[in-house]
Amino acid sequence: MSDRHEHSHPHHHRHSLRHRLSHLFTPHSHETADKVDSALESSARGMRALWVSLAVLGVTALAQAFVVAVSGSVALLGDTVHNTADALTAVPLGIAFVLGRRAATRRFTYGYGRAEDLAGLVIVLTIAASAAFAGWTAIERLLDPRPVQHVPAVAVAALVGCAGNEWVARYRIRVGRAIGSAALVADGLHARTDGFTSLAVLLGAGGSALGWQLADPIVGLAITAAIALVLRDAAREVFRRVMDAVDPALVDRAERALTEVPGVRGVGELRLRWIGHRLRAEVAVVVDGTVTVREAHRIAVDAEHALLHAVPRLTAALVHADPAPVPGEADPHLALAHHTVA
Repeated sequence: MSDRHEHSHPHHHRHSLRHRLSHLFTPHSHETADKVDSALESSARGMRALWVSLAVLGVTALAQAFVVAVSGSVALLGDTVHNTADALTAVPLGIAFVLGRRAATRRFTYGYGRAEDLAGLVIVLTIAASAAFAGWTAIERLLDPRPVQHVPAVAVAALVGCAGNEWVARYRIRVGRAIGSAALVADGLHARTDGFTSLAVLLGAGGSALGWQLADPIVGLAITAAIALVLRDAAREVFRRVMDAVDPALVDRAERALTEVPGVRGVGELRLRWIGHRLRAEVAVVVDGTVTVREAHRIAVDAEHALLHAVPRLTAALVHADPAPVPGEADPHLALAHHTVA
């Protein structure tokens, strides 16, 4: 028999507006010590992280842009463009978090959580574009060297960029990992690279102060290489999320939790997938074939309950109960065999 159920516990959330909204996303939720915030609260935390980091990076980029205008430093220009692009990635992520709050429909039956993964792709493309621009500008200046003006101002702007980006990186990565958002973590890694590239600008300013005109464009090329490394890491993380990859440790944890449920004789196919920053599970458990439908349903409910407690950020689970095989009995799934895709 197949048990498809998504239920909630009203003793956790009364009949408040918050409960009705969160129920759209977390049909069965538990507030345990190791569990992260509800889906609605996670989206709110993500939005708050975006707007705070947007404000910090916006101020940083404006300060650097002023110095670029008076100094002509291409290394600082590359850093400023990268900071601006990093700040603007808050826009697609913000849209994704807003969409993710919408309820599932008959067309989008899993809801709109995938918008967050699409935002991650936009972030990867933004990083790639900023790398291309920084590299092109540095090569152009390498072929046509020009002295950098106001070197002390460039050095100060580089320090400001480093401090601002590192603060934003720590904030975004912390919140992204807490709510399970790969896109927000990728954005945090993006900001962290900006911090390192700002330090590279500082080195370039030092070289310019010593009279080495090529220091500035060479640092610009180094910044491009650093951006490319972050692009690789961010692209890999977002690609895995889009392809429904999960940490194998989560699968192991789910299997252990299911085997401890009374009445579960074995665990069959188990699948986990991310939808935005929330997890869903589909699993087949083996139960005694002689139990009643009600008893098998109770076991399935207990299995779902165990999963929700054991797997962080899991918000829904579909449990299918299979009867334990009996010698000589035909496989009950035999009728489905010709539908199996090779």
